[in-house]
Amino acid sequence: MSGQAASYYNEGLPQGRPQPNYGNYQQPNAPPAPYPQPNYPQPNYPQPNYQQPNYQQPNYQQPSYQQPTYQQPPPEPKPAPQYHQNVPESGYNFDQAFKIEKPKWNDLWAGLLLIAVFLGYAAVSGLTIHKYATDKGFNGGGIYDSVNDFSLDTNTLVLFVFVLVVALVLSFLYFMGARHFTKTFIWATGILNIVFALATGIYYIARKQYGGGIVFLLFGVFAIICFISWIPRIPFTAFMLQTAMDVARGYGHIFLVSAIGGIVTVAFAAWFSVTMVSIYVAYEPDSSGTNPSCANGGCSRAKVIGLVVYVTFAMYWVSEWIKNTVHTTVAGVYGSWYFFSKSAGGMPKGSTRGAFRRATTYSFGSISFGSLIIAVINMLRQACSIAQRHEAAEGNMISSICLWVLGCFISLLDWLVTLFNRYAFCHIALYGKAYIPAAKDTWAMMRDRGIDALVQDCLMGPVLTMGSTFVAYVCALLAYLYLQFTNPAYNRDGNFTAVIMAFAFLIGLQICQIFMTPIGSGVETIFVAMAWDPDVMINDHPDIYHKLVQLYPKVQQAVHA
Repeated sequence: MSGQAASYYNEGLPQGRPQPNYGNYQQPNAPPAPYPQPNYPQPNYPQPNYQQPNYQQPNYQQPSYQQPTYQQPPPEPKPAPQYHQNVPESGYNFDQAFKIEKPKWNDLWAGLLLIAVFLGYAAVSGLTIHKYATDKGFNGGGIYDSVNDFSLDTNTLVLFVFVLVVALVLSFLYFMGARHFTKTFIWATGILNIVFALATGIYYIARKQYGGGIVFLLFGVFAIICFISWIPRIPFTAFMLQTAMDVARGYGHIFLVSAIGGIVTVAFAAWFSVTMVSIYVAYEPDSSGTNPSCANGGCSRAKVIGLVVYVTFAMYWVSEWIKNTVHTTVAGVYGSWYFFSKSAGGMPKGSTRGAFRRATTYSFGSISFGSLIIAVINMLRQACSIAQRHEAAEGNMISSICLWVLGCFISLLDWLVTLFNRYAFCHIALYGKAYIPAAKDTWAMMRDRGIDALVQDCLMGPVLTMGSTFVAYVCALLAYLYLQFTNPAYNRDGNFTAVIMAFAFLIGLQICQIFMTPIGSGVETIFVAMAWDPDVMINDHPDIYHKLVQLYPKVQQAVHA
């Protein structure tokens, strides 16, 4: 196998016989008269030894170093590492297989900033939870016994516990469905989203929530259009998903990484839920002065908003870092399978541990950098979602629809940046580069190879996004029904409904996305590895390659580009 990324350039010099070196010789204005013996060399005539029957041949270009149409061959790109060179025949580990010549901590500033934000989050959480625990009697110990009638209380905390459980169960079931029923999994994802969106829209309209109802009906129509466009591409996507799942069953600890990532996310989401409720308990002002936490002053609406924005941003950034760390770890395992599973030495020892160690050391800053970009976009989407739900609850139909459209554009931006990030992180997992160089190199290579066309036609990303959105909407609907049936005193006028539903949506979305990350990671890593060295796919995985050609003939053009 070649291992050379530079092999995708195959432009040669112009064909034909080499041109003579004329030096300063000037061609005469007209061809000389023919000699009686054309093969006899003339001693005093400096004509080169070639026969030129016609100087005006249409295909002949007069030699000139100043011709503007002459193109120099493009410079050779920097070759990708040759993984099988300088690797022991057996007993090598992940760091030896994917060796970094000069390892360093890339994008360290982003990693340090993430640590600082997390420490600030922990400080805010500790302070507000202490205030909540001090005045727990005022906020109740269950669903109905709270005296608090102006801000979130224990009733809300119980709701978030239900949301966490539902998100965990649905995410696990969704993951198992992808593991055992690949093609059915794709069909079920599309159909469930359509049915749920339409049913929710009808329910809202029946409850006279016309703004929210119309928004969900529009979402259902959009889901129908998307799903119809999916149908021709489902076989190709199902095969790529099946390939990724087959590798996951046989190599590494991919399912274990997914489970650990999901559990850590659930724990962090629970911490976030308690922190957010505690912020309202500790600093929400009350006109009647009944909030015991405000007895010594220091409460204000501005402080509540500022702290909620900060902890929400921290939650997004940390959860994105968890998700991308899981993704980078799993990408290292799939990269090991692609390049080494059929070699004499087999898979590198400790592939999962080695990939995780690199993701949390040299690549910690790079993963933090990419996660920061997504966190900022998600914050904008969250703000738009809260505003849209508030306008829908108020019955402002036009404003609600406009905010929904704006949210769709932000979601599209989020999808594009996430797609860009995930392929860059596959490169980081194997090459250990900084974030921006890795992103540029990966997309340049994939575009030159034509792999970007495969990426666009593969539905893996949209399917997982739509599935995670389905779980998020179920959590948001659960929050709405809970508030309707328990009718807490603080929400009698519905002022907190939009906020609580938005955070329930956030929790469900992040938990499901992290559970499903390893599935998408496998497909994405295979695409990136094919871009860097397609010969490995042809020679080491011929069954997969031939099936891929059968389902997607364009792949032959890509790998031979």
